[in-house]
Amino acid sequence: MPSSTPTGSRKPLPIRRVADVDPQPPDATWLIEDIWLAGGVGLLGGQAKVCKTYLAAELALAVATGKPALGRYPTHLPGPVLFYGAEDSLAALRSRFDGLAKSRGCDIQKLSVYLIDVPVLRLDLPEDLKRLRAAIEQCKPRLLVLDPFVRLVGRIDENSASDVSAVLGSLRAIQRDCDVAILLVHHARKSPAANPNQAYRGSSDFAAWSDSNLFLMRKGDNLTLTVEHRSARSPEPIQLKLEQEPAPHLTTSASESSKAKQPEGNPLENEIRRQLEKANRPFTTVELRERLRRRKTDVVEALDTLKAAGVVRRTPKGWRLI
Repeated sequence: MPSSTPTGSRKPLPIRRVADVDPQPPDATWLIEDIWLAGGVGLLGGQAKVCKTYLAAELALAVATGKPALGRYPTHLPGPVLFYGAEDSLAALRSRFDGLAKSRGCDIQKLSVYLIDVPVLRLDLPEDLKRLRAAIEQCKPRLLVLDPFVRLVGRIDENSASDVSAVLGSLRAIQRDCDVAILLVHHARKSPAANPNQAYRGSSDFAAWSDSNLFLMRKGDNLTLTVEHRSARSPEPIQLKLEQEPAPHLTTSASESSKAKQPEGNPLENEIRRQLEKANRPFTTVELRERLRRRKTDVVEALDTLKAAGVVRRTPKGWRLI
C-alpha cells in the first residue's frame, strides 16, 4: 500500500510561503553602491599587472572605514574585513594599506582590516576550510577578500566544471552560513573576449557563480572597470587611474564626454548640483524643494533632466551626484 505522505518516513525539506519571507530592506541592497551587492559573492578579474590587488585593497578599506570607495561610491554596510593575499607578504600588504589609508585620510591604527597570517591556504582542503570558517567566526567580517584563486587551490583543474564548482560551492556555503560578502580575485584569459563575463580563465562556472563581477582592462595608461550584477542594474564602465601622490591609490577619471553632459544654462539645475556637491550626501526631493523654495513640479523636472544627462542618480537615501 502506498505511503500516505510523498516522503514516507523521511523528514521533508523545510519550506516557507514566499509572502512569509521578510523582504530585503532597500538600504541593505548594497555593500558598496553600484560596485558590490550586500552579502554577495563574486570575482575581481583582469590580466596580470592591471591593479587588481590595489582595487581589492581599496574596496576593503572602504568597507572597513565606511568611506566611499574610490572616493565616489558610498559604502552602505561598513564593518571589519578579512583579507588573504597569497602573492604578497604581510609587510607588502601593510605597505599597500598604509598608502591607501594615507590617501584616504584614515588612521591605519583604527583600520578594521585583518590579514590571514598563513603562508598557504587551500580552499580545496577540508581542514583549511574549517580554519577559514573559524577565522570568519572570530572577526565577523562584512567582506572576505581572497587573492588570487590560482594560489588558493592545489591540483584542481581550472577548466574542470566539477573541480571549480566544488570549491566555489564551499565558498557559497560560507557566505550563507556566515553572512559575509566574498570577493575572489581571478586571472583573465590571455585571448580577449567581447564580454568580460567570458574573459575569466577556466570554467564558465566562475562567472555563473557570481552575484557581482568586476573586470579590469588596461589600454596604455588607462584602466577601465566593468561591473556586472546578477540582481541589480550595472553602472556604465568606470575609468580609473593609478595616482602616485601622496601614495599609490586608484581614483576615478572624469572623461571629457561626461563633463560635456553637465548642463550649464539652467539656474535650477545648477543650484541642485551645487546643493548636492556642497552637502556631499544624498537629498530627497522634499529636502531639495525646501532648500530651494521651488515648486515640486519644477524640482522634479530639473532632477529628471539631470538624471538623463548622467549628472545625478536616485538612491534609496535620495538624490546624489554621479
